[in-house]
Amino acid sequence: MSISSAAVPSARTTWATVPVIVGAGIVASLQVGKAAIAAPLLQTDLHLDLASVGWLTAVFAILGALGGIPAGAVVASIGDRRILLLGLGTSALGAAGGALATTYAILLGSRVIEGLGFLLITVAGPALLQRAVSAERRNFAFALWSCFMPAGIALAMLTAPLFAGWRSYWWTSGTLAVVALLCVTMFVPRSEARSQLSWRGLVSDAVATVRAGGPRLLAASFALYSLMFFALFNFLPVLLVGRMGVSLRTAGLLSAIATSANIVGNLAAGALLTRGVGRSTLVGVASIIMGLTSVSVFLSILPDTPTFLLCVAFSAVGGMLPATLLATTPVAAPAARLAPVVMGLVMQGSNLGQAIGPVAVGGTIDRFGWSAAAMITGVASLLCLVLAMLIRRTVRA
Repeated sequence: MSISSAAVPSARTTWATVPVIVGAGIVASLQVGKAAIAAPLLQTDLHLDLASVGWLTAVFAILGALGGIPAGAVVASIGDRRILLLGLGTSALGAAGGALATTYAILLGSRVIEGLGFLLITVAGPALLQRAVSAERRNFAFALWSCFMPAGIALAMLTAPLFAGWRSYWWTSGTLAVVALLCVTMFVPRSEARSQLSWRGLVSDAVATVRAGGPRLLAASFALYSLMFFALFNFLPVLLVGRMGVSLRTAGLLSAIATSANIVGNLAAGALLTRGVGRSTLVGVASIIMGLTSVSVFLSILPDTPTFLLCVAFSAVGGMLPATLLATTPVAAPAARLAPVVMGLVMQGSNLGQAIGPVAVGGTIDRFGWSAAAMITGVASLLCLVLAMLIRRTVRA
C-alpha cells in the first residue's frame, strides 16, 4: 500500500492548528456526554427505560472497541485531515437525525452515526497532531489532545440544563460539529502525501500493528485505565446522591468538577514528559494512585467530603495516564506510517475498557455491594502497574 501522512510538521501549520484539532475532539466527546445528562428528558419524551438510555451511550464504546484498528488503517491510507472532516460531517449528520427522531429506533440509529463520527475524529486527530506539530512540542500537543474527553463531557454536563429540551441541544451539538468542520477546513494544513486505498494494504498494516509488542501494551494499559475511570465516574452521581444526599443538579455539578480535574493530569503529563520524566514512570505512578483512591472511595473509608476529594484526586492524577499513552503511540509504532493504526488499536483498548468497566462494576455492586467494586479497580491498577514495567522494557523513547 502506498503511504500515509507525512511525519514532519507542515510549513502551513498556524497558531490555530492545535486548538482547532483539540476543539474537534471536544465537540466529538460532547456527543458522548449529552445522552447521559439528557437521560431524564429522553425518558419522559420517548418513554425510555434506563437500559434503553444506557445503549445510547454504550453504542459509542462498542463501535470504538470493534472499529479502532480499521479506522486507523483508513486514516493511514486516505489521510488524516480528510478523515477528520468526514468524522465531523458524520457527527453533524447523526446529531440532526437524532434531533428529528420520533422513535427510539431512529434515535439509536442516529447515535450509531454519531458514534462512527466520534471514532473517526478520535483516530484522525492524533495523526494530524503527529504531522502538524514539531517534535519538541509534540508531547504537550498530545497532552492537550488527551483533554478532549473530560472537557467535552464536562461541557455537556454544564450546558445541557441551559436548554429547554433535548432536541434543541441535539441541534446545537450538530451545529458545533459543522463549525468545527469549517475551522478544520480553514486552519488545518493538508497533507502533501497522496495514497490509494488498498484493502490488502489495510489488512497487512493492521496485522503488523497487532503483532508488535509496544502497541499491544499501550492498548491494554488504556483499556485498564478506561475500566477504572468509567467504573467510578459512571456511578459517581449515584454515589453522590445516595451517600451525600445532594440533589441531582448538584451531583451533576460535582461530577463535572471531578471530571474536569482530569485535565490537570493531562497537562501535567505533557509538561513532565517535556522535562524528561519517563513514560513508564508516569503510567506506574498514575496506576498506583488511581488504585488507592478508587479502593478508598468504594470501601467508604473516609467521610463524605474527603471521599469526594479522593474522586477529584483519582481523576486529576489519573489524567497523566491517557496523556502519556497517547504521546507514546508514535514511538511505539513499528513504522512511522503505521502511527494512525497504532492509535486505532489504542483507542480500541480505551473503548473496550469503557464498555467493560461500568458493566462489571455495576453487576458487582448489585450483587455484593459497593465495597466489592474496590477489588475490580484495585486489581486493574496492579495490572496497569505491571504493564508500565513492560512498557519500560519494550518501548524506547
